[in-house]
Amino acid sequence: MERIPILQMGDLLLVTIQVDMHDRLAMTLQDDLTTRISQVDARGVLIDISALEIVDSFIGRVLGNIAKMAQVLDAETVVVGMQPAVAITLVELGLSLTGIRTALNVEKGMALLRAAVHQDLNGDERPVLPEEPTGIYGEM
Repeated sequence: MERIPILQMGDLLLVTIQVDMHDRLAMTLQDDLTTRISQVDARGVLIDISALEIVDSFIGRVLGNIAKMAQVLDAETVVVGMQPAVAITLVELGLSLTGIRTALNVEKGMALLRAAVHQDLNGDERPVLPEEPTGIYGEM
């Protein structure tokens, strides 16, 4: 079974997607990443999607779900390297990716992630992004 490697750098995890994402691989990444966050008590996750030329609505939702699951597991998430065509596609599909922080490249993403984790370790409250309003059972 094909898997995307997850590298550990201290209390951060680095995921570099170098292959075309398909639905099964995206779900495997989601499962592997949430398990790894829990196992190593990761404080942050950086996902590099610079090699992705196409992101469909399913992959976009999975990225959003990964960020939400990481947050529940007490880890920050930053997505880096988004191609302009991918950003345009996500906006045209109406995917806002609420709660996902983005940066242009790995260097800027790591700085953003380290600042968020460092702020939290100093006892300061993490910034919480507002949730979209939903009904009682999650529907709009």
